[in-house]
Amino acid sequence: MGHTFGPDVAVFLFLAIGAIALFTFLSVATYAGTRQAEREAYYKAEMMKKIAETSGENNHALEYLREQERMKSAKRLGGYKLGGLINTGIGLGLMIFLKALIPDTPIYLCGTIEVFIGLSLLVYAFWLAPERTA
Repeated sequence: MGHTFGPDVAVFLFLAIGAIALFTFLSVATYAGTRQAEREAYYKAEMMKKIAETSGENNHALEYLREQERMKSAKRLGGYKLGGLINTGIGLGLMIFLKALIPDTPIYLCGTIEVFIGLSLLVYAFWLAPERTA
């Protein structure tokens, strides 16, 4: 004879299995990511050793490190710019949506929080971020 479950037990089982699958995926993805980062750091250190050993009067290893730092700084600054644009757009969209949804109350002003977060990221990225040296 087959067992039949009520709808509440079926929902519980569905959610429990989904939670187990999600956290299993997250743990495996985190483990794989840390392993890859360790490998990259090891190979970078080995490469830097070889460059330092073979360089003559001008140190190519220092030039490489400076270039890597410049690229990392440019990527971080680009992330601030993109985050500022996204937050500003979300805030404006939220304001339009809330104004259309509830036109009689000024609840749409909640979107200004998101707009100001985006604008502050943009102000930092364009004017306040430390200057990169070439």
